[in-house]
Parts: sequence; structure tokens; C-alpha cells
Amino acid sequence: MDRRAVMAALRARVARLERTGLAAREEPPAIPLCPEMDRALPGGGLPRAALHEILSDGAGAAVGFAALLMARSGGTVFWIARDPDPWPPGLARFGLPPSRLIVAQPGNGTDALWATEEALRCPAVSAVLLMSERPDATAMRRLQLAAETGGGIGLLLRESDEDEGPALATTRWRVTGRAGGAMHDLGDPQWTLELLRCRAGRPQTWHVTWRAGMEALMMDDEMREEDAPRRGHPSRRAL
Repeated sequence: MDRRAVMAALRARVARLERTGLAAREEPPAIPLCPEMDRALPGGGLPRAALHEILSDGAGAAVGFAALLMARSGGTVFWIARDPDPWPPGLARFGLPPSRLIVAQPGNGTDALWATEEALRCPAVSAVLLMSERPDATAMRRLQLAAETGGGIGLLLRESDEDEGPALATTRWRVTGRAGGAMHDLGDPQWTLELLRCRAGRPQTWHVTWRAGMEALMMDDEMREEDAPRRGHPSRRAL
């Protein structure tokens, strides 16, 4: 792998995107999720310039949550995986168009960590997703420093297992998909989001639904209140 050639090509592409204004805009210090979750997170959302772990149950729920975070980061994003399989229509459903996505397929874990660190250091990159790797403590510190330098978010997505390892990232999440119910459109992704660890915060769990048409992440209680008038029942909101 010719790292210099790869980085030269990637930097040239990012520079072109930056000139079009996709990555060259000032962003708030935290990425908003929804009001209830933002109030529980220090800084009012998911902190930028930091690493965040996402543990998956093996289904696509965690990828959807990661896509939502990358979309709301506001700029160019990197998808780094040895076996990448991003599905553009699926990512677009969470607000992430293909024009903002750069996919890198490293040949081994060492190259994957190197590409992630280099991408995080670039101020024109707003988010970097590293799939299925388990950085050790030294690598985690390097990635955190790179995120602080570039100002974007680093998302480390891997399978959930019994050995979750040391909690070195700013937050650690477990994302589980849930089956649709009568109150929801079956096409709306429903997740259980467990915040397992958060610096200066405390663990919590939320049951949410992503409304693609509204581009909104909504609490299940909020969904029930909104749907109640359509079912002929009074809503607490209307009282």
C-alpha cells in the first residue's frame, strides 16, 4: 500500500469538496441527537473532537445510528473498513448523501488505524467511521489526539461481546434494533440506544424511532403522543 499516494489522492478530493463549501463551514461543538438526549449529554449533544464507540448486535441498527451521526457532523466523512459495504440509498435515508462520503478499504488492521488517524487529523473531515477494529490503548490515545487536532468525530463500530475492553473513548453506546409496532410505520427504524459510558455523564437508555421524512430522532413516548389524535384518542400535548 503506497500510503503517500493514497493520502495525496484523498487530500486532493477533500480539498475539492472543501472548495465547494461542503466541509468549509463552522460547526457547533456538539452534534445534536434529539432534545431529550441532548439534555442528558454534557455539552448538549455528542461532543466533536472526540472518539465514540458504538457496539452492534450484529444487525444494521448500529450502522444506521452511525450514519445519522456522520450526516449531522456536517461535512466530508470517511468510511474505513477492510470489507466496506456501504449502501448509498440506505445512508441517504439518514441524511448522508454519497457526495459527502469517501470509502477506504485498507488491507490490514495496521493500515486501517493509520488511515483513520490521518483522516481524523484533517480539519476538512467532519467524521470518520472505523469498522470492526479493536485499537489498543496506545492506538486509542493516538486517535483521540488526531480527533482533537482535526475537530471531527471518530466512530469506532464493532460487534458487542462479553469482552468490551477498556472504556477509553468519550462515549460508549450499544445499539439494538427493535421490531415495529402498530403505532409506527413499519419502515421507520426503531432502536434501543444504551449509553454505557459518558465522560462527565451517566449511563442511560432511550427507546427511539428515526423518522426519515421528518429527519428527526424521536422518543417513543413522543411518537405515541403524536399518533394519538390520528387514532381518535386525546393526546397529552393537546390538553
